[in-house]
Amino acid sequence: MKATDGSEDAKRRAGESAADRVEDGMVVGLGTGSTTAHAIRTLGDRVEAGLDVRGIPTSYQSRALAREVGIPLVTLEDALPNVAIDGADQFAGAHLVKGGGAAHAREKFVDASADRLLVVADETKRADVLDHPIPVEVLPDAVPVVERAVRAEGGDPTLRSAERKDGPVVTDNGNLVLDCAFGPVEAPADLAATLSATPGCVEHGLFVGLADELHVGGETVTVERV
Repeated sequence: MKATDGSEDAKRRAGESAADRVEDGMVVGLGTGSTTAHAIRTLGDRVEAGLDVRGIPTSYQSRALAREVGIPLVTLEDALPNVAIDGADQFAGAHLVKGGGAAHAREKFVDASADRLLVVADETKRADVLDHPIPVEVLPDAVPVVERAVRAEGGDPTLRSAERKDGPVVTDNGNLVLDCAFGPVEAPADLAATLSATPGCVEHGLFVGLADELHVGGETVTVERV
């Protein structure tokens, strides 16, 4: 379930704004998605101009783009990120729904390990209360178990299908994704804890309280600390 709303100009402004926060010598978590891609390209331009940074990618996609634009890469074994830049399918203050690109498992542990998480998004992703379907990465054999648990919590799970091939989406980790519609999520921390405790759930797309700064693109960029 890829979120593609919002103009490319708005996404570019948000990505460039967050990339401008990166300082010489930093290790940067590189998120996944169309808005974060603008930040990665901007960082590549800055590296070419002499900026000394290293990146930790969160997916095959972000790794390939970072290599293309010349950002040196390391792993979490080498260093923890000073800052991470990542997008969101929806945000409400410091709470996010992520996983439209099926990379939320790695995004979460990279984002959570950073000293600061800068979220890049356009205004179409803003909400007062999170109500976007929540992606849940699931071990293939555990799909029926997780579906049953989601329904018990009032959710409606749908196995995500691939767009240009037959069959389901398979994550970089070799797992499947359930998109789980819960309607308005009034208590995201409670739902996050329930999903995390479900056997067979590898990771879910609720990022509760992780965002430190929002770079929201529109005609201009609004930077909000949360």
